[in-house]
Amino acid sequence: MLDRLPVEIVERIVAKIPDTDLIAASKVDSVWWQEVRQEAYKRWKNYAITIGHVQALGKPFEKGNIDWISFEDVNDFYKRWIDRLTEDQLYIMEKMLRNGMVVNPQERETIEHALSEHRWGGDPWRLE
Repeated sequence: MLDRLPVEIVERIVAKIPDTDLIAASKVDSVWWQEVRQEAYKRWKNYAITIGHVQALGKPFEKGNIDWISFEDVNDFYKRWIDRLTEDQLYIMEKMLRNGMVVNPQERETIEHALSEHRWGGDPWRLE
């Protein structure tokens, strides 16, 4: 039944699927696969943009303009937020790679490098 839905409906459904279940939806048929691929790329890009915005929010606190106790609290929160966003982004990237959704060799190399860095406890985006 899912393979008979109009593309517009599939788009709306795919947009609501959580990251953890997104790639599984690509198994329905080729239309779903294409929609899931587009949504995964969109989420990958959105995570990158959000990480950039969070980095920018943290810049004023790097200059030491606040007292030390506040800095510790803000810095811990900031690092946890960046780590969570990075993990979510890497999850999407890895699932895309493992399911043949990444065709660009440079993107493939970027994902493989980022995953390798993250597995070994490094910072794949050199944010620290």
